[in-house]
Amino acid sequence: MNDFIRETGKNLDLSDSRPLKQLLYEAMRKTIILGEVATGGRINEKEVSRQMNISRTPIRYALKQLEFDGLVKHTPGRGVVIQGISIKDAHEIYAIRIALDTLAQATAMNKMTEADFDEMNQLLLETDQANDEDDVDAVLEKIAAFNAMIYRKADMPRLQSISYKMREYLIYFRDIAIRAHERRGKALLEHRIIYASMRLKDKNALELITKQHLESSLVFIIKEMEQRKNNY
Repeated sequence: MNDFIRETGKNLDLSDSRPLKQLLYEAMRKTIILGEVATGGRINEKEVSRQMNISRTPIRYALKQLEFDGLVKHTPGRGVVIQGISIKDAHEIYAIRIALDTLAQATAMNKMTEADFDEMNQLLLETDQANDEDDVDAVLEKIAAFNAMIYRKADMPRLQSISYKMREYLIYFRDIAIRAHERRGKALLEHRIIYASMRLKDKNALELITKQHLESSLVFIIKEMEQRKNNY
């Protein structure tokens, strides 16, 4: 069983009641976006069907959707080839994220109570503690909770829906950045400044630090992507 089929199987949640073709597409999409398989690998429809015991109809649907997403490409003579996420994609995703996060933060800060800000501060303290204990998985969970709280408090369902559609991309990039010690410490400090700017309701400072935070992350991510590409 090749890496793509094995990792897709791990990401496939058959307890979900939605159509199999949608579940398979999402499992394949997650596998590729999270970097669990190498770019350039081939996906053999017949082999996926045989090893996963799934008919070829939902597999064709999933591959068609992945091609629309730009995550795979049908190449004559080679079949379906994994494209993964390019550096151009990273620039686009971060540009979108800067716009979304800035809007969510500015909206949330005007709706949050002192109790909300205390809760946010507690999240940051717990994040620092996890970092001191070198528990990177806990750090990632706390950062995700911090960002989720901002979107929740903004109370903009459509904005939250757009952000959710980018979830796998953001998890992939966050995992790369936060697992690296050199970036993690700076990112946590930047989160602390974002919190302070929100609590002070300083929109200009908030926009500045958010842009700086995400652009610094982008620079680091691109460096790591180039290194991983060379290692494959």
